[in-house]
Amino acid sequence: MSVDRRARIGLVVIAMLALGAFATRLCLGRGATGVVIGWPNEADILMLRLTAAASCTIAGAALGVSGLLLQSLLRNPLASPFILGISAGAGLGMTIATWLALVSPSFAWLLLGGALLPASVGGLLSLALVVALGRRRGVLDPLTLVLAGVIVSALASAVALLVQHMLPFDVRGRIDAWMLGRIPEVAPGLVAWLAGAITVIGVALAVRLGRAMDAAALSDAEAISVGLDLPRLRIWLLVVAATLAAAATALCGPLAFIGLVAPHLARMLCGGRHRVLVVGTTLAGMALLLAAEVVRQVVDFGAGRLPIGVVTAILGSIAFLWLLHRYQPVRS
Repeated sequence: MSVDRRARIGLVVIAMLALGAFATRLCLGRGATGVVIGWPNEADILMLRLTAAASCTIAGAALGVSGLLLQSLLRNPLASPFILGISAGAGLGMTIATWLALVSPSFAWLLLGGALLPASVGGLLSLALVVALGRRRGVLDPLTLVLAGVIVSALASAVALLVQHMLPFDVRGRIDAWMLGRIPEVAPGLVAWLAGAITVIGVALAVRLGRAMDAAALSDAEAISVGLDLPRLRIWLLVVAATLAAAATALCGPLAFIGLVAPHLARMLCGGRHRVLVVGTTLAGMALLLAAEVVRQVVDFGAGRLPIGVVTAILGSIAFLWLLHRYQPVRS
């Protein structure tokens, strides 16, 4: 089978999965008696389900493409926004912004647009710290990078908990619910529009950088020999990946699994050419988060719906262990 044909078939398969998951979410809801299956007759209920599905679509696409850019940037198949601490850093940025806005009204502007600015700054700084700590003898080491990501993520989460401890109880409760992951069913306003716009722009930039990422998959010397400006490309990948992850985190909270697995699913079905891979990863991220949302609607242990972050963390930990076992780094 030719590469182009494989890519086309793969894109069609992933698109069908995404559309199927979207339609399934529109036909699922929760009522007093449990799961409600069927197309809603009331416009208000349809709007709630449509908002939830749209939020999954935006956040899933953003996290998937962010993970793909990080894997290309770091040449590490285990890279993802959650594992490398971007999501935790974005959460810390939002938590600090919330605390500052309560301490002084002069910082209220930090919460505009769902605190996307402090979330982006927090995610970018966390990733920069992970990259700095992940070097051994001046070279990025894949396993060291993952360990640095785990440490930075734990540190950012701990500091975020400390800041939350200084917040009033009502605000702390909202932050706690957000940290567990949430899929908005009532349109959250400006943050949803900004996250959607950032996702569209980020995906478009990723497609544009596709050929450069193909060249960057070579060694540094080979990439430079074909005329690639590696430092500039890496800055672009770093900024776009962190901003996409921050947008998804601002909308739905820190979510694991999506940014790690979506690129691998797309790569399995569509091949390794990055322009096609970006589109496939966008669709795969949508499908995965929509599927997790469907699971959340169906599974009930008697205490209401599970937080979406719990569902993605369980599935993500299994996927991460499989990938970690499958990936054998080459050491000189």
